[in-house]
Amino acid sequence: MRFDIATLFPEMMENYLTQSVVGRARARELFTCECHNIRDYTLDKHRRVDDTPYSERQGMLMQCEPIYRCWQAVCNMTRSQPYVIYMSPQGKTLTQKKCIELSKREHIFILCGHYEGIDARITDKIVDEEISIGDYVLTGGELPALVLIDSVVRMLEGVLSDPDCYEDESHYSGLLEYPQYTRPEIWQGEQVPPVLLSGHRANILKWRREQALIQTARKRPDLLESYPLSDEDLSIITKAADDFNKPEG
Repeated sequence: MRFDIATLFPEMMENYLTQSVVGRARARELFTCECHNIRDYTLDKHRRVDDTPYSERQGMLMQCEPIYRCWQAVCNMTRSQPYVIYMSPQGKTLTQKKCIELSKREHIFILCGHYEGIDARITDKIVDEEISIGDYVLTGGELPALVLIDSVVRMLEGVLSDPDCYEDESHYSGLLEYPQYTRPEIWQGEQVPPVLLSGHRANILKWRREQALIQTARKRPDLLESYPLSDEDLSIITKAADDFNKPEG
């Protein structure tokens, strides 16, 4: 899989892309990623890539030509036309389902906006999809782009030791992840649930499933609106809610 990132801050991107799981996967060439400085594609002698918008709005807007020339250079270099994502607060919110979908693509070009955004004509011309990481505004698209890359790369074959490392996590199946524990067995009087010490695989899996339902119902009940709950699932959630709401003593 290949990523190309169009940004005004390639050094910022490179620093993250050499670290931790993503950095190790990149070093092993499980994916490739090139960061392109949009300023390198401007024809302005001062390397300007922005100008004032045709409106009364304050701020600066990124121009079409440098971005288009950057995209064109990547297309020519790779002899392909990548899937273009613009990181934008106007886009659809990034979800685990979307990450799974994107992990199956061979080549993604990520456009990082800045200032007040980009000229709408470039969006119409080359962008396939706008993606947001939440209903808030950042100063640029670099952090959202790194979030997207991290969340997609970790699902590529060979990046994590086993598919369970991500298939068991929050949101992959539509539920939040069950609680997890490590040593010591007892910490400040609180004990690890005995079922996890039992070694009984079937009982542990059953406990994980129940806890995932309970965690989701308590923390993100909105996720259950589109989740296919069975009668048994509903019973587990109802019982947990009753137990949670019981007065102490």
